[in-house]
Amino acid sequence: MKHLSRRAFLKNSLLAGGALAFPWVAPAHAVAPSERITLGVIGIGRRCQHVLGCLLEEPDMQCVTICDVQASRRETAKKMVDDKYGNHDCTTIRDFRELLARPDIDAVLIATGDHWHALASIMAAKAGKDVYSEKPCAMTIADCQALDDTMRRYARVFQAGTQRRSIGNFQSAVHLARSGKLGRLHTLHASIYKLSVRYDWLPEEPLPPKEEVDWDMWLGPSPWRPYNSQYVAGRWREHFDFDSGGKLLDWGAHTADLCQWANNADDATPVEFIPDGNTITGRYANGVKLVLRHEGWLGTGTCPVRFEGDEGWVETGDNGDIEVHPASLRSELRQLSQQRRGTDAGSHGRNFLDCIRSRAQTNANSSVMRHSHIACHVAAIAWLLKRKVTFDPVAEAFVGDDEANRMRSRAYREPWRI
Repeated sequence: MKHLSRRAFLKNSLLAGGALAFPWVAPAHAVAPSERITLGVIGIGRRCQHVLGCLLEEPDMQCVTICDVQASRRETAKKMVDDKYGNHDCTTIRDFRELLARPDIDAVLIATGDHWHALASIMAAKAGKDVYSEKPCAMTIADCQALDDTMRRYARVFQAGTQRRSIGNFQSAVHLARSGKLGRLHTLHASIYKLSVRYDWLPEEPLPPKEEVDWDMWLGPSPWRPYNSQYVAGRWREHFDFDSGGKLLDWGAHTADLCQWANNADDATPVEFIPDGNTITGRYANGVKLVLRHEGWLGTGTCPVRFEGDEGWVETGDNGDIEVHPASLRSELRQLSQQRRGTDAGSHGRNFLDCIRSRAQTNANSSVMRHSHIACHVAAIAWLLKRKVTFDPVAEAFVGDDEANRMRSRAYREPWRI
């Protein structure tokens, strides 16, 4: 990466009554083109357009190229970038390996289908790029391990797209849990989608020209199957070859991650999971329970979490509201940030850019991702096997369970490999 001067973006502000610090971000001002962080985008669906839209507001970042296997998406995103900058300079690429070979690109935003996230991130790190990857960042336990190991080995800045770590109301709820104001924590609740998985294939359709849709590249490391336009339009979810554990990581990557944080367990995972329909209950070594469930929330918006202790509880979600009991806990809530919407990726993207300059760890760095994602994968494997599983968080392996251990990884389709 070309040399970028270090700027004092981050200052830490300790919260009263606890040791949990949250980043304060100084406003960015006009930045010379030579000092801007140059960004390439790999995969540009609807979610990516939202994240990219937030990053385009940052004056010290410039998006220079869009890569996608679909021509229509490439052109839509190019127009979005060019309209923002008032020029026609943004280039388009079909094969992301060409993007990674460019020495003028500092960082990449990866928002392909789930099955590409880990391998694309690893290849980007080896090419000297810093990485913001949408979640779930890896399809298997083995890929989570390889992704984290690679980011450490190549000293790259990594941000998982679990943006709720950077949002005020979720930070406040976590602070309550970690400050001791709830008493001894005993149960953490994380919302997940209603679980489902498909092993069938959609019917074959005529293969479009490669320049229009590069189907072989879209499949990447996943097993080959006949082309169907609904896959590339987004209907790959729930299909086992493309989805991480019956949709569990779609929300669990966010909510279980927040529970890990609240439990001061960013370097651990639960030691067992027991499935019961669409609810999966885990237990940490310290006795705290982690309940992954779909229903029964208070209406605080999507992706709610709830932390319960001996002396009270707190629940919050994407609408920004925080529910607490007893009511006296409201006086303990830290003042919410101006950014109330939990789905806004702006502060998370800003944190990524700041850490590219400082080389500090991001809010959702690769180690945080590794443990929270592995926790979700272990839960998903318990659900898929329809029985209790026991897990060793240090060895990152199932205890005395060959069947579950075989599910820690999946075969890659040639020629793709880590």
